[in-house]
Amino acid sequence: MNIIDKLNWRYATKKFNPEKTLTSKQVNTLKQAFNLTATSYGLQPTKLLIIQNKALKTALVPHSYNQTQVQDASHLLVICIKEHVLKEDVNAFFNNIKTIRNTPEEILAPYRENLTSMLQNMTLEQQQQWSKNQAYIALGNLMTVCAVEGIDACPMEGFNPTAYNQALNLKEKGLKSVLLLPVGHRADDDMFANFEKVRMTLNETIIEL
Repeated sequence: MNIIDKLNWRYATKKFNPEKTLTSKQVNTLKQAFNLTATSYGLQPTKLLIIQNKALKTALVPHSYNQTQVQDASHLLVICIKEHVLKEDVNAFFNNIKTIRNTPEEILAPYRENLTSMLQNMTLEQQQQWSKNQAYIALGNLMTVCAVEGIDACPMEGFNPTAYNQALNLKEKGLKSVLLLPVGHRADDDMFANFEKVRMTLNETIIEL
């Protein structure tokens, strides 16, 4: 299939086959895809939790408005943001550039100072919203990679982030949960798998100038 065929194949999976699990190669592909996701300035203010433990997934169902995809999927991906993006994070980022690219500090210094100043001038709410924007980019990237790799997925905003944060001890890690992406293989009897996609025509969604 070409990429458009694969995007047509994908859908928000409502029922997973709990007996089918992703291979370690597939999981590693998703890890790499998340890490390669574009982020503003390349700062990567997001983290990915990968949960395979069945008991833990089951315990999270009540905090997910009882949506069983969380439990039945092979793996539950939880996209998180850092509670605070600190000067130390900026310095670690630019130090990494120096190590990997051997870029002189005199070239990096203005960019380091500009990014530090921008973050310091944000309120905590603004900073977290900026980080959430990056989380949505990661979600979109993961969904496309899932389609290409033949992995079923269900993007979810419908969960209780506060309860997730507590259940997963995210505050201790300096993180907040933002989005969920259960991944695995669709159940044979998921009726939604055979529904026709409902989309506007290209003329309705595309403007060419």
